[in-house]
Amino acid sequence: MKIGIISDTHGDMRSIEKAIPYLEKCDLIIHAGDYIDDAEYIHYATDVEVKCVKGNSDLYRFDGDYELTFSVKNKKFFVCHGHYHDVKVGINSLYKFAKREDMDVVVFGHTHIPTYKTIDDIIFINPGSLAYPRGKSDKSFGVLTIDNNIFYEEIKI
Repeated sequence: MKIGIISDTHGDMRSIEKAIPYLEKCDLIIHAGDYIDDAEYIHYATDVEVKCVKGNSDLYRFDGDYELTFSVKNKKFFVCHGHYHDVKVGINSLYKFAKREDMDVVVFGHTHIPTYKTIDDIIFINPGSLAYPRGKSDKSFGVLTIDNNIFYEEIKI
């Protein structure tokens, strides 16, 4: 199973269009917030289910959740934007939550800096930003492949 992971698109349609050829090959797409409206566009452009959460720039939206949990291929996912977990100062809050709730994969955004790390068998993924990369990173998103193993590929556009 291939899962597209995207965040912090901030309405940058030109960059979203560059990501569409990769995302339309996925079985599922996760959008970790900041411009949840972009998640709707991505769904219609790819015809792939998009699970999404609101970010700090989505305060105007009355619908949608700030956090989401679900399972795929016997892996428990937790998705949030990250601003309520203080991810700009680190992932300690996310780690504690994920450990307590027995999560396998945590997807977040907010920092605009790509991150992929495993701590105590919990995978933490921040795909970076398609709109405003930070920390000397490029515009990016990712694809997580789950089969017998888990493989993550960061894609720069």
